[in-house]
Amino acid sequence: MMANLREIARWVKLSGTTEEREALGFVEGRMRDYGFRTEVILHDAFISLPGKASVLVDGKPLKAITQSFSKPSPAGGLSGVPVHVGSGSPADFAGKDLRGRILLIEGMATPATAQRAMRAGAAGHLHISHHEHIHEMCISPVWGSPGASTIGEMPNTVVCSVSHADGIAIRDALAAGKEPVVTLNAEVDTGWRKTPILVAELDAPAGGEDSFVMLSGHHDTWYFGVMDNGSANAGMMEVARLCAGRRAGWKRGLRVCFWSGHSHGRYSGSAWYADTHWDELDRRCVAHVNVDSLGGVGASVLTHAAAMAELRKLAEEAVTRHANQPYVGKRKNRRSDESFVGIGIPSMFGSISEQAKSHAAARNALGWWWHTPDDLIDKIDEANLVRDTRVLGQAVWRLLSDTVLPLDHAAMAATLREALVPLEGALSGCFDLSHLAAAAARVEEAARQVTARAGSATPAAAQRVNPALMRVSRALVPMDYAEGDRFLHPHALPLPDWAVLQPIRDLAATDAGSDAEKFAAVDARRAGNRLAFALREAEAALADALAALG
Repeated sequence: MMANLREIARWVKLSGTTEEREALGFVEGRMRDYGFRTEVILHDAFISLPGKASVLVDGKPLKAITQSFSKPSPAGGLSGVPVHVGSGSPADFAGKDLRGRILLIEGMATPATAQRAMRAGAAGHLHISHHEHIHEMCISPVWGSPGASTIGEMPNTVVCSVSHADGIAIRDALAAGKEPVVTLNAEVDTGWRKTPILVAELDAPAGGEDSFVMLSGHHDTWYFGVMDNGSANAGMMEVARLCAGRRAGWKRGLRVCFWSGHSHGRYSGSAWYADTHWDELDRRCVAHVNVDSLGGVGASVLTHAAAMAELRKLAEEAVTRHANQPYVGKRKNRRSDESFVGIGIPSMFGSISEQAKSHAAARNALGWWWHTPDDLIDKIDEANLVRDTRVLGQAVWRLLSDTVLPLDHAAMAATLREALVPLEGALSGCFDLSHLAAAAARVEEAARQVTARAGSATPAAAQRVNPALMRVSRALVPMDYAEGDRFLHPHALPLPDWAVLQPIRDLAATDAGSDAEKFAAVDARRAGNRLAFALREAEAALADALAALG
């Protein structure tokens, strides 16, 4: 792995550049050496590569960077006395007239703050890093390349970032009643360009139309990006090599995808792949194992490796076995090329290990060098890389080799049942949720029975059980992670647990008897119908699985 990683570390891999293609050529050659059939797909993607930046405060220059999908600054720069809006939360924006202003925001640039700034009519915003290092960020909230229906939601503000010391000095001057004039100069190259996806595949023993596990990670980087994401690419290659050497034990195929457009296109590569291969992925993909930023120096915490509820036990087994740590887990969130949740493909991981000191503060969990020029080979701990790759390999191997897919749908149904409990109480007597709670309980019990019997399943029974389990995922995952629409990508913004329930939560927050309650009830009924249908589909699929198990 380290030999492969040293090769990958030779290139700066900006999306759609010649250097990225050269580096991907090396990975492709290795995957062929390991016995995989390979293909490099070139497709159009909307990419934003930041250029030079300068920030002046009363004419004094500060070290700064431009953020991906910033609007280019006008000739002479964008100038004005900034308005401090705290961390850029909704409360920080509330009640303020920010039209045409430059905002000073504490914390890294995010899609959420960019969206609030745009909707407030701001002209630009300057972000204050939480330390001396300034992190490259992509601020577009639109998942993947924008379409005609979403192009209007792309950022239209000039966005730069400065170090903590420089930004806090501006904040303190404003607090003291001074009026420092800030000038933002930002260059950015945004537009359509061809970007590559490397697909490496070995078919299932039964043939090329059988089901497969998808192992994926992005290949493009900020700067040399040795940890993010070179180490993950090295780990993917090693897991692929080892699994290929044990192909006789496979029950399904392995497809390994290396994405472009993650860092500079808001997951444009994986989103394009999901859209273009939707039907095949729906029919054949059993699970998505994503991997990002393995083996960092000081990355000693694996307790919080993310997994959807139905894959949580698989993650727990891998972490406890290879890291000897208690597993708590966390919910998969809107990042790490999770472009397949609408289809209904269960997923796990992304990053596996985190920094111990930074984890409690919930910032720089991947290391202070993340998204900076300092992400170099010296930030990799070889022992940590081996450990993380063993965790990754354990999960991939189980998904490849288990006779019955290790999908714990009872755990997923339990999270739904728990999410419904407070809503049942809040809406008692005015909006009936008992049928949804009862259906969730039935799905949970049926799924528990399937899991209990799976260990004795014959290969013939498994041929019927596994497609049924995939149907359960297709029904429930979009309810939890995509608001119920299987053909669109939710924005790169936080989503609540069981996103389909949000209209019902909104109803519970209205005043009884008000017009707002009546309006909210319309959306809540539709959300309830959507979830009821999904639960009915899941229950029918589990009944088929139980019938196959006898």
